[in-house]
Amino acid sequence: MSTARTRATAFAALAAGAVLALTACSSGGDPLEPDAGDTGDTGDTGSVIVVGSQAYYSNEIIAEIYAQALENAGIEVERQFNIGQRDAYIPALESGEVNLFPEYSGNLLQYFDPETEARTADDVYAALGDALPEGLVVLDQSDATDQDSYTVTAAFADEWSLTTIADLANVTEPLTLGGPPELAERPYGPQGLLDVYGIEVGFSATGDTTVEDLVAGTVNVANVYTADPRIQTQDLVVLDDPEGLFLASNVVPVVSADIADEIADVINAVSVALTPEGLVALNVMSTEDEMSSADIAAQWLQENGL
Repeated sequence: MSTARTRATAFAALAAGAVLALTACSSGGDPLEPDAGDTGDTGDTGSVIVVGSQAYYSNEIIAEIYAQALENAGIEVERQFNIGQRDAYIPALESGEVNLFPEYSGNLLQYFDPETEARTADDVYAALGDALPEGLVVLDQSDATDQDSYTVTAAFADEWSLTTIADLANVTEPLTLGGPPELAERPYGPQGLLDVYGIEVGFSATGDTTVEDLVAGTVNVANVYTADPRIQTQDLVVLDDPEGLFLASNVVPVVSADIADEIADVINAVSVALTPEGLVALNVMSTEDEMSSADIAAQWLQENGL
């Protein structure tokens, strides 16, 4: 999975103390050290919030954004990044060893409820709240996603006026779908596309070269993750999925229930500001610009006035 960059101007109206805090965050110092410009008198929970992340660069960037946003609000933070996969970090969340974690709504819901029939973002989010174990809650989900999609080149989208998967029905030339070999048998593969949208496609098992084949025109529709940085760098368009062919997996903060109220305002503001295009941009800053997660987070927070 991978992401895209928008460079904006820092908000001039930031209070002087907030500017100092953001400058400290981006100075290249130890991200585990408390912010020297932070008085600790705003939103202080009186305890250390442990922020975790998966062993995945995009997830670590979001976790670092959470961590720095909390520090900028005067809350002491400890980082436990690169924990691994859900089998490793879910027990840490349940035990309280980790208090805050960026997750993906649909995939997390399936972890706790493999038989769920929820597919759309709102339905998945509602079901996830009920499926979480006692002691864990979710804060507001973001519009940003990291999930399967059907994606086309911008040129192909312009030629056929494509914005949603349903619009593929208006394409009069043969459609060939590219993706990993297992896509052929997945419920959202060619048969699912026919069942849900009435669209018939050929299939090409493109595997690791899916994006390259899409750009080259070997296939004209491709199964690409929505946070892949090549969406920006290769000028691709993710088609909207109004019928819920794919399981929605929005970025969502999972948090210990006993501190949720104390950090909700800070973390929910991050979720509001994090967009699908913005997450792709963050990933581009990592993969293309080779910036550290700490510097990416500091710049994003400053650009978004957080």
